[in-house]
Amino acid sequence: MPELPEVETVVRGLRPGLVGRQALDAWVGWNKVLDGWTLDAFNQIVSGQTVRAIHRRGKYICIGLDRHFLVVHLRMTGRLYFSDLPRGEDKWVRFTLALDDGRFLAFSDSRKFGRVSLTDSLAFLEDKLGPEPLTLAPADFKRVLRGSTRAVKTFLLDQKRIAGVGNIYADEALFRAGVGPRRPVDRLTDRERVRLGEAIQESLALAIDFEGASINWYRKPDRSQGESQNHFQVYGRQEQPCLRCGRPVRKITLGQRGTHFCPKCQK
Repeated sequence: MPELPEVETVVRGLRPGLVGRQALDAWVGWNKVLDGWTLDAFNQIVSGQTVRAIHRRGKYICIGLDRHFLVVHLRMTGRLYFSDLPRGEDKWVRFTLALDDGRFLAFSDSRKFGRVSLTDSLAFLEDKLGPEPLTLAPADFKRVLRGSTRAVKTFLLDQKRIAGVGNIYADEALFRAGVGPRRPVDRLTDRERVRLGEAIQESLALAIDFEGASINWYRKPDRSQGESQNHFQVYGRQEQPCLRCGRPVRKITLGQRGTHFCPKCQK
């Protein structure tokens, strides 16, 4: 699933060509993609509105119109890109939105888990999501990373605790911080909480610089690959030498998610 760096890269890639464009009408290739809306009702509201802004909240893409918001969740295999074709350029396109410059915003999703929602308020996201990790001060993580007996890796994947961190960057951050993924959150010291917060920010910022990780379906809006996967320290490197100590990186299942770590470097 695309995580914060991938979604941020998509938003940055779409912004120059999307903001200021007027929406005309939409086409759907699979009705459920509109998350409860009929195509007619959707078009009655969206048609004629101008895109005023686009930003990310957690793993959600929020496209601000004159009076409403389009909210896109890519889930596991979603992609957003501009196309000159009314039904996009691949067989998995589920939704397109015609724009006044003759192009189409296409949403492609092979596994059909992604959704396009229409709402007049983004307040519902605040009920779903914790704070944005890149906006926190390091000391704030002493407050955020507490109040649970769960394993710290599982805790980091809870979007109500911290928004946007997923499996890849949780592993990378825990390695940078030297914290074992099975450590209970309430056993971390304040110093470890601060260091883990810094490591989360470092891992996410670096991945944004490399424009996300194209290890499965994720692609940038220009349909090229990100490069973050070429800089992983532990994720996907099971049985390879740790880049710090040379011991083999281990992979275990924790909370039903594959988890990569160095048993020597991570306490």
